[in-house]
Amino acid sequence: MLTISNLYAAYGKVEVLHGISLDVPRGKVVTLIGSNGAGKSTTMRAISGMIKPKSGQITLNDKEIGGLPSHRIARSGLAHSPEGRRVFPSISVTDNLLLGAFARFTGARPKGDIQHDLEKSLDLFPRLKERQHQLAGTLSGGEQQMLAMARALMLNPDIILLDEPSMGLAPILVGEVFRIIARLKEEGMTMLLVEQFAAAALDVADYGYVLENGRISVHGPASSLQNDPAVQAAYLGAGAQH
Repeated sequence: MLTISNLYAAYGKVEVLHGISLDVPRGKVVTLIGSNGAGKSTTMRAISGMIKPKSGQITLNDKEIGGLPSHRIARSGLAHSPEGRRVFPSISVTDNLLLGAFARFTGARPKGDIQHDLEKSLDLFPRLKERQHQLAGTLSGGEQQMLAMARALMLNPDIILLDEPSMGLAPILVGEVFRIIARLKEEGMTMLLVEQFAAAALDVADYGYVLENGRISVHGPASSLQNDPAVQAAYLGAGAQH
């Protein structure tokens, strides 16, 4: 479904990604793990059009999307829940969610039953349901993270990019976020997950890639990475657990 081939990306003259390739098959959860500064969020931003790749190919459903503006990539069926939440603080939770469906209202994406999907998103995130009429800026950090995820789902996407969904969350909320990811997986949602908690990410993923200094150092089924001594030593020690 989503294929990245020989992707290079930079901020100005500083090259961050040095020819990475990865594949996210339909209905699968693929995780990208690595230390801070390895290039994980840069990968997500290049895929979703937040930055323009230097070179390489990014295809979604066999259509080239690399270098397209973000709104066109979203219309193609890719939703991005970005690092650091980035909700619209001065409007309500419900209005944030409806903004996630904007491309469906305009006809750029199949409309479907938006009201049904809104209710489904609120059921998936009970904390948001309780606070659906509050301004998004009054939510806790964890609730804003859930809102960013739910807003991405409102696109009714073919694939969702989840960039550090547990960042800054209390352990109890980290567990809740991963339960929701597991539920979406059961429903067949295709996901690319970037996550600081490598152990939790590999538990929920089908396949994983390890990114080191802008290059893929190792990849394989999630279960094999969990048992890889080098991956265990670098990413699955006590500090990587939650």
